[in-house]
Amino acid sequence: MVDIHKLVNEHKELVINTRRDLHRIPEVGYTEEKTSAYVADYLTREGLEVQTGIAQFGVVGLLNTGKPGPTLMVRADIDALPLQEETGLDFASTHDGVMHACGHDAHMAMGLAAATVLNKVKDEFTGTVKFIFQPAEEGPGGAEPMIKEGVMENPKVDYAIGCHVWPEIPEGTIGVRSGPFLAAMDRWDLKIIGKGGHGAMPHQCVDALEVGTQVVNALQRISSRHMSPLEPVVVTVGSFHAGTAFNIIPGEAELSGTTRTFNLDVWHSWEERLEKVIGGVCESMGVAYEFKFSKGYPPTINDEAMSDLVRQCAADVVGADNVVEPAKTMGGEDMSFFLQKAKGCFFALGTGSEGRTGVHNPQFTFNEDILPLGVETHCRYALELLA
Repeated sequence: MVDIHKLVNEHKELVINTRRDLHRIPEVGYTEEKTSAYVADYLTREGLEVQTGIAQFGVVGLLNTGKPGPTLMVRADIDALPLQEETGLDFASTHDGVMHACGHDAHMAMGLAAATVLNKVKDEFTGTVKFIFQPAEEGPGGAEPMIKEGVMENPKVDYAIGCHVWPEIPEGTIGVRSGPFLAAMDRWDLKIIGKGGHGAMPHQCVDALEVGTQVVNALQRISSRHMSPLEPVVVTVGSFHAGTAFNIIPGEAELSGTTRTFNLDVWHSWEERLEKVIGGVCESMGVAYEFKFSKGYPPTINDEAMSDLVRQCAADVVGADNVVEPAKTMGGEDMSFFLQKAKGCFFALGTGSEGRTGVHNPQFTFNEDILPLGVETHCRYALELLA
């Protein structure tokens, strides 16, 4: 039997160097030209069957054992964030104003290294491993467009796995949570149209700013009075812009925000709920409004049996005491779309240590010694599932 731990650690330098290569060339969603080319070239050199240009910059590498069996998808996101890097690393971003501050460079490197390792031991398992490198996770979303272009077919994906670096749990641990893990996320935008005028003559105006404050307060009552207190939801007003001077009552106000929930039924109800509240306030105050609701990602829900298998594999990698259950988060992830189509698990790779920041921070870094842990978990999961 192959010693997968030894084989993965023989490729430690490879996964670290790959991560550093990718860290130097970050690109935001739907501009990932260099990143996509790097990934495609790597997979081609490994001898995998490679498809490019899926949802613009998505890449697929097929590792076919030549033996009948199910298909496992290993997914990694490839886009970066519009941040100016402040890490001081000698392999820092060479693209001004763009940085891998959410660990997608690590996700890609672990996926590519897993392809290398599994390719060396493909006689040990059956079926197919489909490595999917997805654009635009940070927005506007690349998973759903890839699915619409057929990435879950030919061959049909039966199982799915993905990983995210996770500063909320300690370095050296692996986090696995069955059921809902990340929340559904949406965006809404509102324009309130009243009648502006002189600040000394409010009776001649319809104050859009004041109506906006009523909307803000009313929306918070969705969480506190419309929902079960046992059902966590978030309705956030993230921006509110109105007015140009101290003595002018604004005729327009613009607000935008987000909603979060783990409940699919609540997720599908958000647009109607929000507009009912907004419309009621605006009508009662005599203003017009324009409301736009942009549906985002569904909740990320891990299959119980697949999560148990990842726990088992993770225990073989880091020891049972270092396999933890991370807390649910109201953050969103479009891995959720893949998990709606195939049984799977999205697990967390701990990066937390004293003095390090969280993700989406221009100083985000992590200890690269964790990378083989993610690679080995991917590989063990594939070997167990496709045995």
